[in-house]
Amino acid sequence: MKLGIDARMYGPRVGGGGIGRYVEELVKRLARRSDGIRYVLFVKPEARDLIPKAAHFEVREADIHWYGAAEQLRMPALIDNEKLDLVHVPHWNVAMLMKTPFVATIHDLILLEEPRSARATTLPAALYTLKYLAYRAVLRQAVVKSRGIIAPSQAVKDSILFHFSTTDNAKIQVINEGVTELPAPAGNLPASLAGHPYFLCVGNSYPHKNLGMVLNAFAAFFPFHPETRLVFAGRRDTFRMSLEADVAKLGLPEDAVVFIDSPSDTELSLLYANTTLYLFPSRIEGFGLPPLEALAAGAPVAVSDIPVHREILGGAVKYFSPNDPKAIAKIMSESLTRSVTPTIDPRLPTAYSWDKMTEETVALYKKLA
Repeated sequence: MKLGIDARMYGPRVGGGGIGRYVEELVKRLARRSDGIRYVLFVKPEARDLIPKAAHFEVREADIHWYGAAEQLRMPALIDNEKLDLVHVPHWNVAMLMKTPFVATIHDLILLEEPRSARATTLPAALYTLKYLAYRAVLRQAVVKSRGIIAPSQAVKDSILFHFSTTDNAKIQVINEGVTELPAPAGNLPASLAGHPYFLCVGNSYPHKNLGMVLNAFAAFFPFHPETRLVFAGRRDTFRMSLEADVAKLGLPEDAVVFIDSPSDTELSLLYANTTLYLFPSRIEGFGLPPLEALAAGAPVAVSDIPVHREILGGAVKYFSPNDPKAIAKIMSESLTRSVTPTIDPRLPTAYSWDKMTEETVALYKKLA
């Protein structure tokens, strides 16, 4: 059996955030397996040396960025020429002219359900409208023409069935993602955090991540607790720069909010291990890797009260309304005056395993191919 993996988003630093982590963890485990399956991996040049070596792996460079016209025009031939039995596209950005049978992972439906993120753009209105309609067409193709769909949670499966009501329920398989084992904490915290209690947010700054709500809560909280700090750790892009500008607008001192660019796993481990409280305020998520990472590192965690968080995290975390900065400030205050201790559900470490995810994904490959 000859299968393809569109691994252009390989790793958090290349692919960005959770999808990059998902592709990386899947590929690493496929490299260690012996299933009689040969894999062709399509990767960006900057990730080629990161791909693990395996006798059943072949690597093809695909210097083609996602979401653009080049992806739609060039990826079909690149993939179809390999004569694959099946290709796994780990997101909804499937090349519409591709003839090779495919399975797609749809991590979320932010495009349809979170207008503030879907419409966040620097493009002129007319051009944005065309691009948005193209995105919707590609997403529909991923749902309608795929042989199977992987959803990381029941919440995402329910969303797909709601927005694409003619989709066969059996076509969508829920395969939970896993918890990455980070290195042990090492080294020292940045000087700007030394000796300060701090609240931590990890990930990108897209509008649906709702980081502005945390910043507003902290701005109200900080005058009463000037010893505290707020940390945003993630990729610096247009959205992050907007967040940086908001710090000054809110009248916060420059040293009150600390931005850490693209932290390594070792840096993340140190940040999780020492935080007073990890905050994850998203308005919508497909799964939510960082809260699980934080819990695994022993950090107290508070998250937005949305269905997917209740599904995945259960009673291991505190919940707050994603639209209420006062509720966030209250949890910040509680974390200083009394411990917000995680009540770890004993099922979490085994329920959310990258090994288990890979086992279920390979079983699906065999079934579909």
